[in-house]
Amino acid sequence: MGKNRETFGRMGYVMALAGSAIGLGNIWRFPYMVGEHGGAAFIILYIICSLVISIPILFCESIIGRRAGLSTFGALRKLAPGSNWRFVGLITVIGCFVILSFYSVVGGWSIDYLVRSVSEGFSYTSIESSSKVFASFSSAVWEPLLFFTLFLMVNTAIVLLGIKNGIENFTKVTIPLLFIIIVFLAGYSISLPGAGKGVYYILHPDFSKINGVSVACAMGQSFFSISVGVGCVLTFSSYMSKSDNIVSSGILTGVFDTIFALIAAFAIMPAVFASGVEPGAGPSLIFETLPYIFANLSAQAPVLGRIITIVFFLSILMAALTSSISMLEVVVSNLVDQKHLSRTRATLAVSVSAWVLGALCCLSFGVLSGFTIGGQNLFGMCDILSSNYIMMIGAFFFCLFVGWKMDKSDFRSEFTNDGTVNLKIFGVVRFLIRWVVPVMILLIFLSNFII
Repeated sequence: MGKNRETFGRMGYVMALAGSAIGLGNIWRFPYMVGEHGGAAFIILYIICSLVISIPILFCESIIGRRAGLSTFGALRKLAPGSNWRFVGLITVIGCFVILSFYSVVGGWSIDYLVRSVSEGFSYTSIESSSKVFASFSSAVWEPLLFFTLFLMVNTAIVLLGIKNGIENFTKVTIPLLFIIIVFLAGYSISLPGAGKGVYYILHPDFSKINGVSVACAMGQSFFSISVGVGCVLTFSSYMSKSDNIVSSGILTGVFDTIFALIAAFAIMPAVFASGVEPGAGPSLIFETLPYIFANLSAQAPVLGRIITIVFFLSILMAALTSSISMLEVVVSNLVDQKHLSRTRATLAVSVSAWVLGALCCLSFGVLSGFTIGGQNLFGMCDILSSNYIMMIGAFFFCLFVGWKMDKSDFRSEFTNDGTVNLKIFGVVRFLIRWVVPVMILLIFLSNFII
């Protein structure tokens, strides 16, 4: 580990990992997936996939990061000198940069809708009118660019403060607050008349809906939700104390992420069903369907409706920020490690570069909508490139590196904290990393083309 390298506090590492994992996918995708694929049956399948696939990948990144005390590119170059493994690290750096750029566009949308909920609220009379407003806003030029820039500036300010003063302090405040907010929203959503259908949609175990597509969706959702494959876990682990337990930290991250996703489902789906709206997934759920629901709520109870709306979009903004700062940190940390730039210069350089690509993604819904690659606008292409390819490549090779390239004694040393933690599951985890997880990643990769 570098001589002047910062380290997270005891719970700071877990909060940072949880922040990286808990993002918009927990809110706009997981609830819909649960209902579409068998309710509680899908939840069981999702938990199994997390335990067997995603958390072992998280262990791999943690082991590499803490062992090397460097970020992705430098870590693999240090642990496998003179080899091509370092290029896996380079791919993940590119992936984080791409994700940061287009994800910040969505972050900008969340700021805009938070501002609207505070200043004027929502007064839509139909889903169609809500959709038209979002389409008009997202295809404009200056307003989306303004809020996208503001979101990226907040990320920059947090990362400029460093690991402890910036990322750790921010996530230690926002993650508990996020849980409090989402529990409050879930409690209110469940209390609405007609919400029982939404609860049934989530909890009813329909095993007849479990098929090959359901398995692939559960694997993919778990994989993307815990944020493995792009080096965020590896980078944060390079700031991890040697006394911290990799296994317990990784499991806690998976537990926090799953619990948040489940509570988010109860915060959203009962309200959707109570309003008689067809459930859906993706950005349309947050920026089209829910504003219409909040408009109905505000018409019936103006004060309460306004409070619920503000609190919800505040949670969306915080969830977006806790994920995006991890992406920014991966790229910044690599520049600090490899190019020996100061944190200030590296952060500003990455932020300005991300602004350029992000601005193009932002404009791809309007003035640049005619520019497409494979039928996708630039925003969609960046999304597909990072989620369907870069994350898969990173996770696959991280597993191969730890399972086959790294000495078994080094693997065991990191996994058990030099033998001070007696973990009888070491053999099971190593078997999963060597034989099971790589095959599952390939299946997820192939399913992206089939689904």
